[in-house]
Parts: sequence; structure tokens; C-alpha cells
Amino acid sequence: MKIIRMLFRGIRDAFKSVFRNFSLSFASVSCISITLIVIACSLILSYNVRNITSAIERDVTVVVFIDKGATDLDLEQIDAQLRNIKNIESITLKTKEQEKEEFMEQSEVFRNIMSDWESDESPLKDSFMIKVVDIREIGKTVEEIKKIDKVFMVNYGEGTVEKMVSVFTFIERVTIGIVIALVFVNIFLIINTIKLAIFARKKEISIMRLVGASNFSIKYPFVIEGMVIGMIGAVVPILLVVYGYTYIYEYFDGVLFSSILELVPPQPFIYIVSLIVLVIGMLVGMIGSSRAVRKYLKV
Repeated sequence: MKIIRMLFRGIRDAFKSVFRNFSLSFASVSCISITLIVIACSLILSYNVRNITSAIERDVTVVVFIDKGATDLDLEQIDAQLRNIKNIESITLKTKEQEKEEFMEQSEVFRNIMSDWESDESPLKDSFMIKVVDIREIGKTVEEIKKIDKVFMVNYGEGTVEKMVSVFTFIERVTIGIVIALVFVNIFLIINTIKLAIFARKKEISIMRLVGASNFSIKYPFVIEGMVIGMIGAVVPILLVVYGYTYIYEYFDGVLFSSILELVPPQPFIYIVSLIVLVIGMLVGMIGSSRAVRKYLKV
């Protein structure tokens, strides 16, 4: 209970100190808000890029066409060999008869042309529809498939898929790097702001030392003050995340340009990002304050 009372008293005093040193606090809060907005945008972009990459992984299908003369036994052997390849998640056999039925259902023209085809006359080929586990390894997987006997051709949009995944992976890594860099920038800003506040209250700290205050008692108010500044600085970014992202999602109907570029639904996504932004703001404020006290006051 004593710890809880100390925490609430510290938060109360921190709010008073923030408003008492308004000019310093306002500069710090403004800098934190700006950097947290960029962090929030980076997190949103990173999550959506990961969602798009996952959608590509779900949609990409490797089609393995089999030689026309392959028998049922050949198909069974090919199926067994495909299942031994580690990166393959699922395998579905589509016979030439099934393909013929699908074409005939799609168009009356196809129906008229294909209705008289006998099985041995059909130019269509049996095929396996394959989903992979890791799309980044799809090239290696395809090379393994091509080595299987009786495989005529493998089609999956070669080149395009790898380029898309490569671009999205690069964007995701860049956004994560931006978030990490901005966290350190925030800490630097807090350290400098709290340093100014500490020098402005040097007399107060000297009195605390003279009356025998412990290191913890001196550092604690500044750490809480840094946390409060981080919380206040996170308010505007959180509002932009909640209302801004929801507006963008509804404006574009959850899709950017193509069904593949599907945005993450707002709920509970916006609350997760808001919580991350709030926690980053609070932690950065506390860490920055703690380092400023230790480094510049030698407490």
C-alpha cells in the first residue's frame, strides 16, 4: 500500500512540476509527440506490410503440370515426392477431367468446344496445386519440384512474387529501424530537457541532500516526471492513430488499389498500436529522466 501511495503522490507532484515548469515541459512534450507520431506511422506501416506479405503467401499457388502420358501410378509417386519437400504446406491434385469441367462451367464457348473431347484427345494436363510454407524460399522449392520425373512445367509467377516479397520485406525492416532510431532520439530529447530542469532546481536538490535524502528519493520525482511527460506526449499520436487510421481504412474500404493490398482492420489494431505508443512514451520518459539525473547530477 505504501508503494501505491508513493506512486500516486509522485504522479500528482509530477503533474504539478510539469505545469510549474511549463516552457521546458511544453518543449519536451512537443518533441515527444512529433517523434511518437512518426513511430506510430512506422508501426502502422510495418503491421500492414506484414499483413500484405501474409496475404501474398496465402494467395500464391504453385501449379505443377505433369507430362501428358503420366499414369495414375506416376501421379501417386509424384505426390509422394512432393510431400517430402519441406517447404510445401498443402498439395491438391487437379486432373485434366476436372480442369475440363471447370472450363466448361466458365463459358458456353468452352462447353461447345470441349464437350466432345475424349480423355486421350484432351490437350489439358494433370496438375498439382501447391501452397508453400515460406514464400521467401519458393524459388528453391520450385527448383526441387522441377527435378521430379514426369514434371512438365512449374508456374507460379516467377520473378514477380520474389520482387514483391523483397520490396515488402525491405519496407518492413526500414520501418522497424525507424522506430528503434526514434526511440533513441526520444531518450536523447528527454535527457536534455530533464537536464535543464535539474539545473533549474539545483537548489532544491541541494537541500534534499543536506536533509539526508537518499539517492532514490532524489531520482524518483524526476523519473515519474519523465513518465508523465511521456504520457502527455503520447496523447496526440494516440488520437491520430485511433481516428486517423479508422478514417483511412473506411475511406479506402480496407483495400489499397488491389485485393492483395488489404489493410489491417482497425479493431483491435488501433488499440494495440495506441498501447505500444503509450508504453514507448512512458518508458522513454522514465529512462531519459533516470539517465539525466545519474549523468548530470552524479547522484
